[in-house]
Amino acid sequence: MKKTSFVTGFLFAAGFLFAAIGTARAAEKVVVYNWTEYIPEGVLDEFTAKTGIEVEYATYESNEVMYAKVQLQQGKGYDVVVPSGYYISKMRKEGLLAPIDKSKLSNFKHLDPNLLNKPYDPDNQYSIPYTWGSTGIGINAEAIDPKSITSWKDLWDPKWKGGLLLTDDVREVFHMALKINGHSGNSTDPAEIKQAYELLKTLMPNVLVYNSDAPREPYMAGDVNLGMIWNGEVIQAQQENPDIQYIYPKEGAAFWVDSFAIPAGAENKENALKFIDFMLQPEIAKRCVEFIGYATPNKSALSLLDEKLRNNQTIFPPAEVIQKGDFQQDVGEAMEIYNDYWQKLKTGN
Repeated sequence: MKKTSFVTGFLFAAGFLFAAIGTARAAEKVVVYNWTEYIPEGVLDEFTAKTGIEVEYATYESNEVMYAKVQLQQGKGYDVVVPSGYYISKMRKEGLLAPIDKSKLSNFKHLDPNLLNKPYDPDNQYSIPYTWGSTGIGINAEAIDPKSITSWKDLWDPKWKGGLLLTDDVREVFHMALKINGHSGNSTDPAEIKQAYELLKTLMPNVLVYNSDAPREPYMAGDVNLGMIWNGEVIQAQQENPDIQYIYPKEGAAFWVDSFAIPAGAENKENALKFIDFMLQPEIAKRCVEFIGYATPNKSALSLLDEKLRNNQTIFPPAEVIQKGDFQQDVGEAMEIYNDYWQKLKTGN
């Protein structure tokens, strides 16, 4: 009886103590702004359970939307963002990102050196790779023979009038035309960009929809059977419809690396570092591949993947495919030229 009373009293006291700790911990938070459908279910709760840091989570569907918000708020309002490589370069040059103290990232050692120290962020002073992937051609094999589509140029065939999906991303769309014309997808030459614009104008009659939210969905709904898509979206679509397939165009796909970064005005930088380090754990990185279908820069996670997934070339393309494509880079002031032509394309000019 006495023991029971002691236990009851202890549990009451402990409960009060834990509640107090929980209240104290509830004051700790990290605000994460990430791409739509870009993190496995349960991971955020596990981070909170492990660290006591609550996660406020919001999503965006394009680099442009993310950048506009961070710029408008002078780097405040978010603690972690996930820009693509060329936006890392742009944002660090504009003073919108904070340096990252890698000494506080115990799991940084798991990252593949081949995906570090890129031109958009030498020595990874402002970014930590999260995932990487490509933009290629999506096709519904039930409606169109995949062997009949090998090139970006195939999308220009008049028989696809009013039937294509393009990603709502200026760089990716211009990449197609630049590569067809034999140029780099990172061209800064005004003449080459104009030439790409002229070619893209002739593609517009074939375009049904722009989608950078969940481009797999129009394919799965049967609204489109051909167009652009990200490789990870195809992996997700194939869980329900294996006829949705991915083609690396012969001119070369667009490759990109999406990385964690900390805005300059972040109010919870230490918590941001803890969040990034948590995400760099090999087991978490493995789950990210399984959930979002994109490749991981975490070399320690590769051995944890199922062999079938590890050898899936839609996720992990062969070296020769990577060599044909271009990893997106910052194009500096030429971005204004791209954006001007982009607006003309989308408004029918």
